Amino acid sequence: MDWDQFDLNPKVIAALKKADIKSIKEVLNLSGADLQRLMKLSSADIQCLQKTVSLTLRKNSMLTALQLYQDKDHLTSQHQKLSLGCSVLDTLLKGGIPLVGITELAGESSAGKTQISLQLCLCVQYPYKYGGLESGAVYICTEDVFPSKRLQQLIDQQHKLRADVPAEIVQKIKFGNSIFVEHAADLDTFHNCITKRISLLLTRGMVRLVVIDSIAALFRCEFGVSDSVMKARYLQTFGAQLHSLSTRFRTPIMCINQVTDAVSESEAAQCGCRYTVLVK
Repeated sequence: MDWDQFDLNPKVIAALKKADIKSIKEVLNLSGADLQRLMKLSSADIQCLQKTVSLTLRKNSMLTALQLYQDKDHLTSQHQKLSLGCSVLDTLLKGGIPLVGITELAGESSAGKTQISLQLCLCVQYPYKYGGLESGAVYICTEDVFPSKRLQQLIDQQHKLRADVPAEIVQKIKFGNSIFVEHAADLDTFHNCITKRISLLLTRGMVRLVVIDSIAALFRCEFGVSDSVMKARYLQTFGAQLHSLSTRFRTPIMCINQVTDAVSESEAAQCGCRYTVLVK
């Protein structure tokens, strides 16, 4: 560590070198009393050293709510959105889905969840001017095979679906070349996928959208009713890892989940439904 680069009193720098303290970690791991004894400096000098060293580790200064409100010209990642390519949905969501964070898209079977997700994989490739991020997408399948036929149909209809974008721009984008498909049928494969392969794609700037279809399927297969605590821990871990990736690379994470209704026998009777009870 080159202590001469720090804004410190020369006396403090000399004391650091004499005490053979070579890193910021060593300074922060030692108490004020230990630093005083090793460096033979006053309490005020030690406090100044600790404050200076701590500030170097803070990449971004803290902002108050008032400062954020007053700085209206500066758009943070939370305020920027990825367009869904539909003016109605974009208006409903105030511009689209946020770049930082995890967005859940839930609904019944055949409600159009996959259709929206595939459209997002295309929207992310458009220029910033048209609500895109000028990058690709990763689509993680945990249940069914990737709907490549539906994707191709959407690609073929982009000139109609995105009438707001000039035709020459649509034609230039090679949509199919920037969508990476991953298959993860179990928790270990999924963990390896998000921590290694997806992280690599994000680091190289090849993608700016991650779609998971669906994360709930992984837990239905591997956990029973009695494993709720373990299931919650896994879900919390995956959530933290995905949120970390989203924050680090300013990349939206879209999680698709299917919902079903739990209907009691009395409610089923009112609807005219019949149940066959099997008793072993």
